[in-house]
Amino acid sequence: MKEECRSFMAALSVNVVTVNMFLSVFFLPGVLADCDQKPAGLSITAPKEMEALSGSCLQIPCSFATDQTTFNSTGTIYGVWIKNKKSVTLNPNNVVFNSSKSTNIYQMKITGNLSQKNCTTLFSDLSTAHTDKYFFRVENGPFRATACDDPIRITVKDSAWKPRINISGELKEKESVTITCSAFTPCPHSPPELTWNLQQNSHRRMEENTDGTFTAKIQETITLSDTHDGYTISCSVRYPVNEGKHVKTAETEVTLSVSYAPKNTSASISPSGLVSAGSWMNLSCSSRANPPISSFTWFKNSKHGAMKVAEGDFYRLKMTSVADTESYSCVAANILGNQTSSWIHLNNEGSSLLSTSIITVIVVIVLICLVVFVWCFKSKHPTPHQTQSQTGEDLALQTPATKPEEELHYEEKNFRKRPEPSSVSVQDSRQQQETVYAQVKVSEPENSSTQTADSPEDLYAQVKKK
Repeated sequence: MKEECRSFMAALSVNVVTVNMFLSVFFLPGVLADCDQKPAGLSITAPKEMEALSGSCLQIPCSFATDQTTFNSTGTIYGVWIKNKKSVTLNPNNVVFNSSKSTNIYQMKITGNLSQKNCTTLFSDLSTAHTDKYFFRVENGPFRATACDDPIRITVKDSAWKPRINISGELKEKESVTITCSAFTPCPHSPPELTWNLQQNSHRRMEENTDGTFTAKIQETITLSDTHDGYTISCSVRYPVNEGKHVKTAETEVTLSVSYAPKNTSASISPSGLVSAGSWMNLSCSSRANPPISSFTWFKNSKHGAMKVAEGDFYRLKMTSVADTESYSCVAANILGNQTSSWIHLNNEGSSLLSTSIITVIVVIVLICLVVFVWCFKSKHPTPHQTQSQTGEDLALQTPATKPEEELHYEEKNFRKRPEPSSVSVQDSRQQQETVYAQVKVSEPENSSTQTADSPEDLYAQVKKK
């Protein structure tokens, strides 16, 4: 019995030693290659999910931490990226990058300083086939571990992302707001280009996010007015791919909704012609605002000032026979303010506006001036018939010359005055003769060889007056 117990104890001791040996072997830091064997001893800080554009690159921000004292930051450190599977022993072909090798399956480069536990990596020449999850591994002498609990999911897309438009501030008239258009930038070494329909000299910058990724931005600050309401902001982005040989574009739009008080408030009336007393008139009020008009109020201008007469955008009025001019206006209001229209005037005839009367007077004056002008024009320029008659009379006064030489003709005439008993003077009784000459202008015929029509001759007739 004692011999059997000793044999059992000896076998048990051998088994314990064997187990201890196996345990010591498995828990050596240099042998902890796979995530199935705990503890891993490595963790990384990086985005859990990342997106990239085919033909471009992806910068993976990464840092790691170890809980093993065997990690030597002064020694040689290698970084390894494993695709899909976290076990290196079982899946050695899944190692797509190892910094210890000059040639790798994927074009990756660790740009971070591994001795400072910075594992930032640049992944270039991406395609949709690279979409998968990736594990990071550190090999440093006896320390070899994989960050099994921190895989990174990478998705590669063929189309560009739409930019985002953000507006900070209240969309209200007279308020200043900052408008920003931003684009996801997975590859800061080849950033996208942003353009929009605001000012082209807007501020542009590249910002680093809290997780280590980057964003391209274009920004502008404007003061809003009612004219910006309904304005559409368009922003587009261009991503260079294939080393800048091609570009991929995307665009986004945002329509502004700016709040403002009533604008362009006006009152109108119909019918627009003259209407006699007792007729009904229709008054309408219109305005624009955002939010919409909440109330319309009508006022009548009286000797006591503006008097409220109705509410609503439509007011039906019955004309009276009063002789005084009546004036009406409307007030449009919303939660941001109000605006009053100009006055519209009605005379005792109905809906005739004062402006219509002024226009009528102007038209009448213009017509009168036109008639006077035509009359003056006709009086200064005789008609062809009048000209012909005047010419005939002038010709009748002309005496054609039949002789080629100039001649003077005298003729003696005796004139006697009958004596008037009441007015006979001594001078009249002397019977003194007086000679009177009369000058007559005669134009020579056109065929005259010695005289022309331009040199009329004078004929004198002597008349004796007794």
